Amino acid sequence: MKNLKIESLVLGNVQTNCYFLMNMQTRELLIVDPADEFFRIERKVAEMEAKPAAVLLTHGHYDHMTAADEVRRRYGVEVYAHELEQEVLGDPIKNLSGMWASAHTMRADKTVKDGDVLNLAGFQIRVIHTPGHTQGSVCYYFPEEKTLISGDTLFAQSVGRTDFPTSDVRKMRQSIRTLLETLPADTAVYPGHMEDTTIGYEKRYNPFA
Repeated sequence: MKNLKIESLVLGNVQTNCYFLMNMQTRELLIVDPADEFFRIERKVAEMEAKPAAVLLTHGHYDHMTAADEVRRRYGVEVYAHELEQEVLGDPIKNLSGMWASAHTMRADKTVKDGDVLNLAGFQIRVIHTPGHTQGSVCYYFPEEKTLISGDTLFAQSVGRTDFPTSDVRKMRQSIRTLLETLPADTAVYPGHMEDTTIGYEKRYNPFA
């Protein structure tokens, strides 16, 4: 994990965690879920003296992607999301922006699916499709660094809501089971909201385990 530096900002009106994952050797940077407040994201990139390489979206809700357009324009990078999530990104009702904020839509530049391995910023990243919160929710797993970016699938002692468009409570339970049963206990988990945790802790204390 020595080559991976993780910093975060809490952004937007629902306090979303935006993560900045930097390769310490090359200073290439992955920005995960640029929620809002682009000026703060831009300032963080400058403070880290980093070179953005891509934007990764865990899912398409507005509170995880509102600043993504500005980020890709400013840094000339591509946005990645699950192939099923293009529908959510492009619909202000399904991405919730039409209900809770100003209507906002976008499209990802690159789509991924379960089992894909991305080679970005010098890291190998495995895509784990975790439907439940939305139909195209994904987690990004960095096996060499034992790090999981879990979006709104797995939280500390909780899970994401399943009462939104394209949500599915049965699939959410399956997704949680997949994460907790297949990943190493010492995997660090960085969720879309609230504090970080580990797979081992969640196996013991998460009521949805």
